[in-house]
Amino acid sequence: MTVLPSRPARPVDPALVSIALEVAGRLANDASDVIMATAGRGARPDGDDSPFDWVTDTDQTLERHTRRVLTGEFPGIPVFCENVDVPFDAEYRWVVDPIDGTANYVAGVPWCAYSLALVDRWGPVVGVVADPYRAQIYAAARGRGMRANGAPVRLGEQSAAPIVCTEMTRSGPWPGMGEFITRAAAAGTGVRVLGSKALAVAQVALGHATAAVLHGYHEWDVAGAVALAVESGAAVLDRRGDDDPLPVDGLLVADPAVADEVLRWWQSALEYRIADGRV
Repeated sequence: MTVLPSRPARPVDPALVSIALEVAGRLANDASDVIMATAGRGARPDGDDSPFDWVTDTDQTLERHTRRVLTGEFPGIPVFCENVDVPFDAEYRWVVDPIDGTANYVAGVPWCAYSLALVDRWGPVVGVVADPYRAQIYAAARGRGMRANGAPVRLGEQSAAPIVCTEMTRSGPWPGMGEFITRAAAAGTGVRVLGSKALAVAQVALGHATAAVLHGYHEWDVAGAVALAVESGAAVLDRRGDDDPLPVDGLLVADPAVADEVLRWWQSALEYRIADGRV
């Protein structure tokens, strides 16, 4: 079993955390309503871009609304999203993904999310993920735990299914993905690719899946869900196995009881790919 070192946590003004949670939760509810009202209406973006690169009118509407509210409530904190560069040396920053799982949203597949997080250099301070199709708002704040529609969530309260979530990269399967799936299957664990990085990580925080492995992502994809994972008691590791509240080079989120085993599958799959001359 992975024993997690205590994460150095910078104290945060409790008043800031409280108002950030309230505003983020309100924005997540707004986004959930908009997504449910517009999903699957055939609003496929023009052009021949990959679905990984699609930006819909709803993305843009939610991004503008999120930015307008956050800049009004927190004028000194920059907002970071797909098309806006923000200095990473800012004391705090908001990161938002208006629709994580855009291809699913466009098709009406019930698996997409709105993700928002307040981040400092120690990792997520506040995170919310809206799961519109399940009418759930997941929220967490540093040192305050995780909640699903207001109910506390903590790993260990139920046994997770032997499922690992992962996602494709923009170019397809990540290096070693096939070998990883084979190793997981040999251990009696299924691997699922469902189309939303935020919801993949959230499943671990909720205790529905034992782990999530993401080879490639942006901060806005995962910051909100990582906040949930940290506060639910999950292990959050990079691909080297180092404890990290917001890794930038590969992400493993897992129930601590299985984190070492899943990490071995991942590292072995990458080594196998390299040894086989396919990287």
